Order: sequence, then structure tokens, then C-alpha cells
Amino acid sequence: MVRFKNRYVLCEVVSEDPRCRQCIEDRALQLAVRDAITRVHGDYGLACCSISFTVKYLNAYTGTVLLRCRKDSYRLLCSALPFVRYLESRAQRYPCFLNTLHVGGTIRTCQKFLIRYNRTQLLRLLQNCTNEEERQCIQKSLLSCSLTEEQSHSADEEEDDGTETD
Repeated sequence: MVRFKNRYVLCEVVSEDPRCRQCIEDRALQLAVRDAITRVHGDYGLACCSISFTVKYLNAYTGTVLLRCRKDSYRLLCSALPFVRYLESRAQRYPCFLNTLHVGGTIRTCQKFLIRYNRTQLLRLLQNCTNEEERQCIQKSLLSCSLTEEQSHSADEEEDDGTETD
């Protein structure tokens, strides 16, 4: 059996309207991306991309989106993403665009990139702080940006699953 290789495209939803991020749903985002692929590449592009195209992760609070598609057609997907101009949700259109941050072969590499990206964004915010309270809050956020905490918690859970260790 041959394994199908996928590509994961990490994007962020950029909008001037703060309600846009709160109202986006994975179904609305998927329809907007498919519509953009159809406009740019036609039926051929839509057929190539829709074989395994899914929205794997959507964080409405941060506007982070993780899209999955086949390795053969990820270039078609990436070339159509700039043509997403709005998201339609609950009979309202919100003007926005998708900023592609990273293309990776696994979800794990996209997570690692997102942590590095968020850390650099927090460092930029730290330089623009006006008072000491904001500075301390951002420094606390910077220190909590790592995957080692998740790994140590998962290791503790594995030990507590009923197996005895010597």
C-alpha cells in the first residue's frame, strides 16, 4: 500500500474588523478557499486540490489556520490563497485576506514554526511596551512559548496510565 503524502499550509487570517476572527468557521473558510481555487485555476485546479483538502486546525482567537492538501497540488492551493478577499459567515461578509506563514510536511513542523513565529511577534511587542506591567506580561508569555512543557506533561500521563515502573 502506498502512503499519500500531504502538505500542511499554515496561514493567518488578517482583517481590520475584529469581528471577522470571532465569526470564522472552518466550513466558511473551506468554501472561500475552494471558491478562490476555482476562480484562479478553474475546474482542473479545484479537482486536483479537493481530493484531500481539509481545514485541519482553526483558532478563531488568534486567526491561525492549518490547511492540508496533497503534495502534488499544494502549489495550486498556495497560489490561490492570495485571492481570498472575504469570508462569509452567518449571512455577513467580512473583508480579510490569508497570509501564508509556512508550508510543511507534517503538523509537527508547522507547530514548531508557529511557536518561533509567535515568539518573534512577542519580542516585537516587548520592544514597543510603554509601561512595566505590559513588559512583565509579555515576558511571561515569552517564557511559556515552548513544546517542552507539553512533552513533560505527556510523559507524566504515560507513567500514570496504570503501568508500574521500577
